[in-house]
Amino acid sequence: MKHRMRSFYTTIVNNPKKIMAIFFLACLICLGLRGMVAVNYDINDYLPEDSPSTVAIDVMEAEFTDGIPNGQVMLKGVTVPEALSYKEKLEDIDGVSNVTWLDDSVDATIPMETMDQNTVETYYKDGNALFTLTIEEDKRLEAVNQIKETIDGEGVSTGSAVSIAAGTESTVKEVRRISIGAVLFALLVLIITTCSWAEPFIILTGLGVAVIINTGTNIIFGEISFVTNAAGSILQLAVSLDYSVFLIHRYQECRSAGYGKADDSKSAMVEALCRSTGSILSSGATTVAGFLALVFMRYEIGADLGLALAKAVVISLLTIFVFMPVFILSMSGLMERSAHRSFLPDFGRFGRFVAKVMVPMVVVFLIAVVPSYMASNGNYYYYGDYHIFGTDTQFGQERQEIEQTFGKQDTYALMVPKGNRAAEEALSGKLHQLERVTDVISYVDTVGVAIPADFLEQDTLSKLESDRYSRMIITVRTDYEGEEAFALVEDVRAIAEDAYGKDYYLAGSGVSTYDLMDTITADTLKINLAAILAIYLVLLLLTRSLILPLLLVASIEMAIWVNLAIPYFMGTPVFYIAYLIIGSVQLGATVDYAILFTDRYREYRRTMAKRKAIVEMIRSSTASVLTSGSVFVVVGFLLGAISSHGVLSQLGIFLGRGGLCSLFMVFFVLPGLLYCLDGLFIKKKKSHSFLQKVLAEENGNNGGK
Repeated sequence: MKHRMRSFYTTIVNNPKKIMAIFFLACLICLGLRGMVAVNYDINDYLPEDSPSTVAIDVMEAEFTDGIPNGQVMLKGVTVPEALSYKEKLEDIDGVSNVTWLDDSVDATIPMETMDQNTVETYYKDGNALFTLTIEEDKRLEAVNQIKETIDGEGVSTGSAVSIAAGTESTVKEVRRISIGAVLFALLVLIITTCSWAEPFIILTGLGVAVIINTGTNIIFGEISFVTNAAGSILQLAVSLDYSVFLIHRYQECRSAGYGKADDSKSAMVEALCRSTGSILSSGATTVAGFLALVFMRYEIGADLGLALAKAVVISLLTIFVFMPVFILSMSGLMERSAHRSFLPDFGRFGRFVAKVMVPMVVVFLIAVVPSYMASNGNYYYYGDYHIFGTDTQFGQERQEIEQTFGKQDTYALMVPKGNRAAEEALSGKLHQLERVTDVISYVDTVGVAIPADFLEQDTLSKLESDRYSRMIITVRTDYEGEEAFALVEDVRAIAEDAYGKDYYLAGSGVSTYDLMDTITADTLKINLAAILAIYLVLLLLTRSLILPLLLVASIEMAIWVNLAIPYFMGTPVFYIAYLIIGSVQLGATVDYAILFTDRYREYRRTMAKRKAIVEMIRSSTASVLTSGSVFVVVGFLLGAISSHGVLSQLGIFLGRGGLCSLFMVFFVLPGLLYCLDGLFIKKKKSHSFLQKVLAEENGNNGGK
């Protein structure tokens, strides 16, 4: 095994031109491909294909030319004739397949005083007209922009289609700013933590190659989610940064130890690769395992993010073991000429401080573990996209303005088998009796049971009936989500099921959010267990110890619980998508810090007493952990601070705060756990694991994993 590894790395370093050419060509191709990767900003599109609302949407798209109403426009200070004129303008916009207003429910030419006032005020109130629009998905961005131009200065807009369009435009600009900020901070950290002015640029170049190849190869997925698009590259940067640092440090150590003379640096690189492979692979394997746990989510945004992040880490590892050796060798002279003294302290004093407080911190850990776990599961959640943009954004302000005039509204589309007018009339009557239903537009409501379909214009008829189904457009006075909204969805489904059994279809924003809630809450335990089990098994293979993997996973899981408990104590609502994702990502990305500390502790325990081993573990590992950890924390907070998209912003805050929690646990609690439970995994005459054997061969363990 070792011979084959050495032979492989020897082949790599002896073919620098071929390697550089291959990666340069790959970068060029992937730069072209990355612009072809579509990004999906609609969270409802990731519902399982068999969820009721997804099936309903598919059937409706097959049966009717226009889909689910997904936008609202309010025009201010208009008369009824002016509102009707604006309706025609909105209908003429390419991408708007249907516009519903008062005239679709009642005869708008008769005196308004004679109409049902609840129906009137659903569409027209205090001189303001509220239109409900159906906007085609593939023309959404252009249609929304055209709508804004049409109503410019005269009205405001809201709805899921408008929200998605706003998210598309804002996120594209914000991701660029986040990426620039992340790279600049990583550069600053590397300047402080490395001993050569050239090293930071060499490391970031290698990472840049890996990121470009990863984003370009996302073309294999066809499209990626907005979460993957926004967080994928910066997370790849944060979790892969230390791989390059470790390799460079090992190379410099091997040069200093005489493995490679000035005229034969290749042998030093081969030795460095052989010595670092075990540690880098152990770090990468746990990270990949954590990310792949997301694949088990029924809510498909998890698989989207998990596969993309796992691929990113694999590409980073490939870049480290193939591209970086020849690139570092080509820059070796520049690294030596630009060498400078270390800017970091020794960290020995910090190690002695940790040794003093580590046992009390274990006591605090044991006291806090149960309440932290319970609080982390007691948050109030947002499931859908209604709260994605706050009132400090233009979208949030326009939505609030509409709600202040007309109240909160949503629109459902209910399809039932065509042909039984009496059953449809009875169904409509029961729907009207629901407190929060303000209007129903259907054949039996608009035309009446007595009038044959032959008397209607085909355009009007096609909106109400297809060859097989009658459709009812239900306007409801409720939020897109929450207890009242979810109860209303259940009531409508119960009424439809009572009349037609399972032979009906219900769709709408609130309906999709209900199914989203129903789907992703069922994913929680499964995903957490999958991540824990996957990482535990990887660590079990690497350490050949039953106890150590438990300590490592427990320390990071505690950090996750504390991270997720903070919103509970602050009374801050949590986007369930961010809540669901952060556990696997934080565990996979930061368990590496615990692995490094544990490896160093076991190594030092061969020749040192427990307390001395703790001090040396902290002294030798702090620089490496802070290099990777600080970048992870800052890129998370950058995403949280810059993104106006609620899900992305909260995910960023979770990442940044979770990184801090993990660092705290690794620096102050894990040492105490290792110290107190030392006898369970430090034994004499014990067979060494593969990872131990690799580490035992290393000379001068200064930093890195």
